[in-house]
Amino acid sequence: MANTGLGVAGSGERRYGRTPAAEAASAALLGVLGGILGLAPWLITGAQLPVQNLWGAETQPRDMPLALLPLSQYRTTTLVALLTVGASATGLALRALRPARRGAAAACAVGGVLLVHGGAAVQSFAVLSSGLDPEPRSSIYIAGLLGGTMAAIAAGVVALLVLASPSRPVAALGVGLMAVPFASWLAAAAAFLAGPGGMPIFLATVWHWLPAVLVGAALSWCGFKPSARLWVWAADLALLWLVPALFTSVNYVLGTRVYLGNFSEMAVLSREILAATLGPAGGAGPIVLLALAVGLVGALFLAVLERKSRRSGPAPQGGGG
Repeated sequence: MANTGLGVAGSGERRYGRTPAAEAASAALLGVLGGILGLAPWLITGAQLPVQNLWGAETQPRDMPLALLPLSQYRTTTLVALLTVGASATGLALRALRPARRGAAAACAVGGVLLVHGGAAVQSFAVLSSGLDPEPRSSIYIAGLLGGTMAAIAAGVVALLVLASPSRPVAALGVGLMAVPFASWLAAAAAFLAGPGGMPIFLATVWHWLPAVLVGAALSWCGFKPSARLWVWAADLALLWLVPALFTSVNYVLGTRVYLGNFSEMAVLSREILAATLGPAGGAGPIVLLALAVGLVGALFLAVLERKSRRSGPAPQGGGG
């Protein structure tokens, strides 16, 4: 039995064709490339810090300093998308790579992503803090942005680990978690490339419905057998209902300057906007129904294909009965 175990290990190494060190280096490189990919829509704009309400000196937008992250209360959801999509892309790439040592590879991939995101955060906050007016509101502003940035980086790590999982239901759950940020990332990339007023109007409809299509496709791939996978369906549809409402609420509350720094008023406004967007008037119903329809049709179609494949399999060989 010991020899058999050694044989399996040896065949696994030959199958993947990598030493442990090479596999770890590949995973770390995937993390670095994924982190850069996530930030790419912002970097291609020239990465100049957005104009700040609390900036210490009157400065034109074109004269703002270089910042690797778009730190601004008006771009919080874009910041979340930039810091999670690249990490999730790394997770998908790692899943496709199927490393023999999944735990070590995942740790190296996380390290690569954190190297990029951590470095970008340090550089950006150093630039921001050096230019803001030295007043108490600036400290609150920096603390809020820093907390949000750290939460987004952590969410990216979670997305990476979930999407890298060899379990199909777990990976499908990761798609549900990232569907809305990915659509937001694409929308930001298109807006940055097109410039002010240059993006075609029809693309707004695409970004609106794309998460439903992505979630529906993930649910089709996940399937609903065994029945425990129905929990993934429920979770993904709930995320599709909840995440857009959270994005809308955050954008609205933080984009309203009159309440900035008044935490009690911001909390009240946030609850009101969230309740409105989660209700029937929020428009989430058709999106969730579309995802459910795509998931059901796709899952049934794949189930039929699988049944036909089993029936048309090779006939058993052998002589008599």
